[in-house]
Amino acid sequence: QVQLVESGGGLVQPGSSLRLSCAAAGSTFRFDVFAVAWLRPAPGKGREGISCIISTAEDTYYSDTVKGRFTISRDNVERTVCLQMDSLTSEDTAVYYCADTPTRPPYNPDYGFSKAEYDDWGQGTQVTVSS
Repeated sequence: QVQLVESGGGLVQPGSSLRLSCAAAGSTFRFDVFAVAWLRPAPGKGREGISCIISTAEDTYYSDTVKGRFTISRDNVERTVCLQMDSLTSEDTAVYYCADTPTRPPYNPDYGFSKAEYDDWGQGTQVTVSS
C-alpha cells in the first residue's frame, strides 16, 4: 500500500506564498499511474478537490477558487506532487490533503472534482493565513 505524506504547511500572512509537497512511499504503483489531487475542507462540506495533475503531468486542473493563484506540479522520479500557493488569503486557511484518484478525467467543467473517487490519502498539513 502506498503512503502519502504531506509537508510544507505553516502560518503565513495574507499575500504570502507556501509550497506544499506530497511524497509517496511504499508500494507506489497507484501513485505512478493515478492522478494526484490536493483537497481541503469546504465550509459546511467535506473535503473538496482544488487541484489535480494526471500521471504524465500533461494535464492539470484547478477549482475556480484557486485558479490563477495555485500551481500544481509533479516529479515522477522523486514521486512527489507539489502545490505552489501564491497570493494566499485567510479563506485558504485549512488542512490540505493529497490523494490519488483512478478517476479519468478527475475533473469535469460541469461537476468540478465532485465525481472523482480517491484511493489513498495523506494525513494532511495545516495552512493558516493570518495577519
